Amino acid sequence: MLGSILRRISAVLEQPVLLVLVIMVVFTLYTIGGLIGEWLERRYLNIKVPKVLDAIKKNNKEPMAVIYKSGLLKKQKELLYEVSVHKELSPEIRETLALRLLDEYKSKLDMRVKLSDLITKLAPAFGLMGTLIPLGPGIIALSSGDTQTLSQSLLIAFDTTIVGLLCATVNTVITTIRKKWYANDMSMMSTIMESLLEAENNL
Repeated sequence: MLGSILRRISAVLEQPVLLVLVIMVVFTLYTIGGLIGEWLERRYLNIKVPKVLDAIKKNNKEPMAVIYKSGLLKKQKELLYEVSVHKELSPEIRETLALRLLDEYKSKLDMRVKLSDLITKLAPAFGLMGTLIPLGPGIIALSSGDTQTLSQSLLIAFDTTIVGLLCATVNTVITTIRKKWYANDMSMMSTIMESLLEAENNL
């Protein structure tokens, strides 16, 4: 009785599991495209933070002019401008605003990493489910001599294993690359933001 219920549950889960794996493949392809886009945006970036800080110090009357010529990413320049434009605020409030903007920027970067990291963890599990679920009907077909059903079940089992492992592997690589990029971004932005605030507060 219980075994029959479990078999029915497994049969019901087969199509949803296959659908999830297809969605993971689509997401992985989308993520690869996003990574390539980021790489194209970053490939000519060679920002020397000490040089940027020295330039801000020398040109402390117009530090944003240095920022615009620094080669930072567009979103990073916009973030720094958002702090610079509010000169009417007190230094303490501007510092709080800067921290808030940096936290929001970090949250957006972390979300990208978390999505690919989630696929890394879930893809093998769904690949394993997609492997095991068809084996039940395949074993039953083998006992009755139905080789066609058996071969179809084995094909599904092999395909889901490959897809699950492939998605996990690709997203692991993407997560590793992005973590390195974003850690460098946050370190650089924090340093430049602090220098920008100091230069403008001393005007």
